[in-house]
Amino acid sequence: MSVDPARTAPSLSAPAPLRPAELPAVTPAAVFHPPGGRAAWFAWAIGVSVYVLAVVHRTSLGVAGLDAAARFGIGASALSTFSILQVLVYAGMQVPVGLLVDRIGPRRVLLLGVALMSAGQLAFAFSTAFAPALASRAVLGCGDAMTFISVLRVAARWFPAARNPFVAQLTGLVGTGGNLVTTVVLAQALHTAGWSVTFGAIALAGAAVFAAVFVLLREAPPGAPAPVHREFPRLPVGRQIRAAWSEPGTRLGMWVHFTTAFPASAFGLLWGLPYLVEGQGMTRAGAGGLLSLLVLSGMAFGLLFGRLVSRSAGSRLPIAFTVLGVTALCWTVTLAWPHGHPPLWLLVVLMLVMGSNGPASLIGLDYARAYNPAERLGTASGIANMGGFIGSMITLLGIGVLLDALADPGSGSYSAHAYQLAFCFQLAPLLLGTAMILRLRRKLAAAR
Repeated sequence: MSVDPARTAPSLSAPAPLRPAELPAVTPAAVFHPPGGRAAWFAWAIGVSVYVLAVVHRTSLGVAGLDAAARFGIGASALSTFSILQVLVYAGMQVPVGLLVDRIGPRRVLLLGVALMSAGQLAFAFSTAFAPALASRAVLGCGDAMTFISVLRVAARWFPAARNPFVAQLTGLVGTGGNLVTTVVLAQALHTAGWSVTFGAIALAGAAVFAAVFVLLREAPPGAPAPVHREFPRLPVGRQIRAAWSEPGTRLGMWVHFTTAFPASAFGLLWGLPYLVEGQGMTRAGAGGLLSLLVLSGMAFGLLFGRLVSRSAGSRLPIAFTVLGVTALCWTVTLAWPHGHPPLWLLVVLMLVMGSNGPASLIGLDYARAYNPAERLGTASGIANMGGFIGSMITLLGIGVLLDALADPGSGSYSAHAYQLAFCFQLAPLLLGTAMILRLRRKLAAAR
């Protein structure tokens, strides 16, 4: 089998061998090695600018939840629908986006993603009713879905395979900076410039990013072989999806992503600010500070996990299980605290621990990359990347429904006790995901 890292994208552990019919012919281009270096970092930087913008769009409602409830006159269940629909569209688009990346290349997919995000956010900025605002978040989620997988594919073409786990973590780390923009800048702008100006400005920022990708981004370095979507014959869509899904490493990656990503994702996307302000009686500034701590913690963990996984593939599941165990423990202690009011130091610890969730979820994408050949990497990555967003969608809905069920009749807000009980819901998907990881770990070991 060819040892070209650009074509087979090996990870730190050997992927399952391809059947003879799937092996590409060995050509002079097959021994091409991605160079890395300054040009690679420049291409990655252009691509990752789209992902930073996507994270700003994605998390913008996280600091505007209370404002949105007042603007559209809705309760917790309807408010959670915004994020649920956005996440549902994102998750549902992962496999189609993976197929698009495999077929037309990441540059075109990134351009389409920026256009859709900007259009959706601009419509959201001027919406005054629930239905059009909901539709605009769906468009935004569709564009958001096109960013992360595309950036990883650009990186895989430019960097040596051994660097891919680190570059993936760095992509997540830099993207987290978009969350920091949301919690620090956007939260303040909402109360100074207003709803339409704030969200309109985010939408217009997409024009500059679109121009940078269109003019400056190159998918691959000079001398690279033809992109996968031109080099290999196209499999039928159904066959390509089945091939990616049938690989146990893909499914293990999806469940790792599902279980590690959703606690921090659901908290940051919507319920974090209401929990801290209404449930814990904090000021918006204090809640914003804790959410910023969550973001900064994620950046630090991204660097740590990237180094560890790059050095040893065997560290992947131990990292994931450690993150799951500590996250479950911190939430259990927080939710069990008398009267639903944990001390500030415990909330700080919780934010620091949840900062590890996003970086740990990228381990799932590394599994998908390690156990699939290059011609279906986009499809497999899309399947794995669905996991955390499905988990987030389930959690967002579960918390919203429970909050409405526990609310005092006629009250426009929710008590600390209601938040305490509603947030217990997230322990169920944590247990489910952990059980599936254990099951697929044994299945993957048996298949090797």
